[in-house]
Amino acid sequence: MLTATCVLVAQQYAVPSASFWNDLVGGRGYLIAILVTVIAAFGALTPAQIWSERSQMARRTAVRHQILNHFGRLLAIASRVDPKPSASDLGLHVWRVTWSLRRPRRRLIRIATYRLGSTPATRTFEPGRGVGVVGLCWKRNEEVAVDVERLAGKLTTHVDYDEYATAEGADAVMNLAWPEFARVRHRGAVFASPIRNGRGEFIGCVSVDASSGFATLANDELWHELNSLCMLLGDDGLLHV
Repeated sequence: MLTATCVLVAQQYAVPSASFWNDLVGGRGYLIAILVTVIAAFGALTPAQIWSERSQMARRTAVRHQILNHFGRLLAIASRVDPKPSASDLGLHVWRVTWSLRRPRRRLIRIATYRLGSTPATRTFEPGRGVGVVGLCWKRNEEVAVDVERLAGKLTTHVDYDEYATAEGADAVMNLAWPEFARVRHRGAVFASPIRNGRGEFIGCVSVDASSGFATLANDELWHELNSLCMLLGDDGLLHV
């Protein structure tokens, strides 16, 4: 639209010269008509575009407000853990199933994290189906909770870990190799609930993790917060997180 406007202004004021425009437009008056049509069309669409952008922003603000409400209630639940953890310990994460042409295998990526502080640091993790607590949530399309602290206390060596995985099955260690387990075991209590679309298909999940306190956190109140948040995000299609 800007280009078309500049061309019309230049033609109106004979820039660079009147002869230039006579040679260019002479006998081709339809060119001016096309430029006017382009300007009119874009001018008509601009208010609709502005309204759409404002509507999207309002929806994103509303969804994030709801997420923060749930996060606040989860913090209240976590405050009952004894010994009481730091305010920044609890993390709430939103995950989405994704793929790309470069990486066609589907995986979960973290699209949002809520935590009161910068520690503990959020580590890069993009699991496939069945890997980690969120991957198991994807595989089963149901709620999953793992007492990682208890598992880490029992499996302190690579040998112990491999023997346990062989005896109990890979799901018992979240299908993680020992190095990956050692990297994430500091999050001692992990919970995940699926986000489903209108057809009941898994499109992502919400997870909560803390350094300890699995027994205190694993209650109906926590699952209510997670599941209601997942329903909200599922209805939204994870478009405004």
